[in-house]
Amino acid sequence: MRLGADRARVRVPATSANLGPGFDALGLALALHDEVEVRALGSADVLVDVVGEGADEVPSGDDHLVVRALRHALDHVGAPQTGLHLTCRNRIPHGRGLGSSAGAVVAGLLAARALVAEPESLDDDVVLRLATELEGHPDNAAPALLGGATVAWSEGDDAVRAARLAVHPDVAPVAVVPSSRLSTSHARGVLPAQVPHGDAAFQAGRAALLVEALGRRPDLLLPATEDRLHQGYRRPVMAESLALVDALRARGVAAVVSGAGPTVLVLARAAGEPGGDGARPTDADDALQQVFGGVMGGWRIVPLAIDTAGAEARRLP
Repeated sequence: MRLGADRARVRVPATSANLGPGFDALGLALALHDEVEVRALGSADVLVDVVGEGADEVPSGDDHLVVRALRHALDHVGAPQTGLHLTCRNRIPHGRGLGSSAGAVVAGLLAARALVAEPESLDDDVVLRLATELEGHPDNAAPALLGGATVAWSEGDDAVRAARLAVHPDVAPVAVVPSSRLSTSHARGVLPAQVPHGDAAFQAGRAALLVEALGRRPDLLLPATEDRLHQGYRRPVMAESLALVDALRARGVAAVVSGAGPTVLVLARAAGEPGGDGARPTDADDALQQVFGGVMGGWRIVPLAIDTAGAEARRLP
């Protein structure tokens, strides 16, 4: 297959995975975006310019995750490799559990879709499978690709599937982002190989309840976000995050660890019309004020709308 364009622009949202009980399955796209512009070069050079999150930290050549994903997609469809110039405008925090790596992977795959002459060869099913090959699990890649809330699962023959879930308009996510970072591999490394049967049964019930709470009954979000599968085991590597989750939940707020952490995601409920800054007041505002008391200690409270569009890519002239 040949290339059909030499320039493309991709926009991809932040994501929060797990949402409490939906470990490695549920995810939510958030309206905080990275943007990547890709230009195919006539030479073999690879140039990566990064502005914002990760600038001066991420690789600037073939090891950059967007480049790796793009090349993986080109190989998959039999398109020729090419030199590349990437300009990345990053807003998704790195190492905070907000899907920055999945966003980079999806951005690279969709950039390849925009560049090849037959973009249908990289449809959403193929992109999700390729993203899972690179990420190891689809819980962040699915909402980054499709937008909204998603449930993802694997089938035989390495097939990966995802479906959109309904989200009630009153669900108002709030990210509480720390200054510290935590690698996904470290957060996963403390999880046990087995869990008690009773905890697994509890988790299945809460995951099912969460689908109902997100879509039709946001008043049930507090019990629906209870977890016994992963958050407690991760307390030694994110004690401050779990202490914040405990403090907020004790005040009736549906707080969970976002992905592998250490960001805390609050699934709040809107409690009024937007103010002058466009943000809607929520039932979590008072609890957050009580917990922090005006002393943030390196944490940032970031209200975020739900991104309903998912990743978008288009060719440039």
